[in-house]
Amino acid sequence: MAERAALVTGGSSGIGLAIARALAEDGYAVTVSARRPDKLEAAVATLSADSLDVAAMPANVADEDELKALLEAHKERYGRLDVLVNNAGVGIGGALDDYATKSLDMQLGVNLRSYVLAIREALPMLREAGGEHGKALIVNTASIAGKAGQGWLAVYSATKAGVVGLSQAAQMELGSAGIQVTALCPGFVDTPMTEWVQGQVKPEEMIKPEDLAETVRLLLRTSPNCLIPEVVFTRPGDPSAFST
Repeated sequence: MAERAALVTGGSSGIGLAIARALAEDGYAVTVSARRPDKLEAAVATLSADSLDVAAMPANVADEDELKALLEAHKERYGRLDVLVNNAGVGIGGALDDYATKSLDMQLGVNLRSYVLAIREALPMLREAGGEHGKALIVNTASIAGKAGQGWLAVYSATKAGVVGLSQAAQMELGSAGIQVTALCPGFVDTPMTEWVQGQVKPEEMIKPEDLAETVRLLLRTSPNCLIPEVVFTRPGDPSAFST
């Protein structure tokens, strides 16, 4: 059994991969999951090459059976779970008057429903860890769009607002079990998901995935008496920061 273990969804690139690396560097045994096996294996190989204790476990988190199997595989491999990072996400823009139902269902399934299911399935291990050392952690990747809705990203904004609400409610339920829940609410982060906006915001001017990874480190290093319910990340001088 590992001394401390974590599971990161949406971990094949960007924010998830940066968080997985930070956790593994800090001594956590980490399960990294994503939908595409080839991309996931390549990403995890970069971590394994640095002698980090990581395991690649592909899963489509929108599929309840696959999500359950992911949690079971993590438990079988590492025996415990101290940190759950719900990071899988998809963003599909479009006007509401002709928004495709398929795009609606996909975002609801990945961005919100999977977070609820992952928490539910992880709770036995998280409760055990919380009882052991008083600070198991759930990190839910939301978005600044969940703090102030964005036009032409209405469904994405709604799912991310749901993640913020889920995080708040989960904290109310789980705090007494030694489990803390934090929502991360970033603006544009330099990841493949924000390639569509690079004509407006240069990648070098965006928030870095490592900024969020360092925040997870902070969350784990504070005492059990310190709860940080959410963190909002904005770029200096970004006027949208004042609409939250």
